[in-house]
Amino acid sequence: MTYTPRLKTKYKEEIRTALKDKFQYKTVMQVPKLQKIAINQGVGGASTDKKLIENTITELTTITGQQAVASKSKKDISNFKLRKGMPIGVRVTLRDNTMYEFLDRLIAVALPRIRDFKGINDKGFDGRGNYTLGITEQIIFPEINIDKINKIQGMDITFVTSADNDVEALELLKQFGLPFKNQNSNG
Repeated sequence: MTYTPRLKTKYKEEIRTALKDKFQYKTVMQVPKLQKIAINQGVGGASTDKKLIENTITELTTITGQQAVASKSKKDISNFKLRKGMPIGVRVTLRDNTMYEFLDRLIAVALPRIRDFKGINDKGFDGRGNYTLGITEQIIFPEINIDKINKIQGMDITFVTSADNDVEALELLKQFGLPFKNQNSNG
């Protein structure tokens, strides 16, 4: 028997039918699903310190369980001492089982470790059913050894869904267990 991530099973057995009933879809194929999770880390001092990119690639690969790649600049910007083709960040795109595994660890372990955490903001939607979440410190992930890092960096995590609008995407992500802030509270 092959291994199936917990959230993938939860989507197939619970979330799909709940969303089908809530939005009155004709078939389960119309129900929005999570297609991929894209994670980006901008590395500010990468133009001067080459080791910074290598460390960030190692950290992001450790966090996600999938090999991260350096993203390169598209043009020259003299004010930032930047040449075209220089590595300026690190990115990784997760799909299928690795995506569900990362999402499970993000919800269950990493987000609760954020200091003074009161839930994530629901204003990160783009109008097409995708949600972007900004994290200020990579040390919230238990895979990172705090003694071995030399620079605390943030990252952007984008959830790409097949939803047509933000309302459906918000409901899908809530069903997965992402801890959104309550809309009726001030904060």
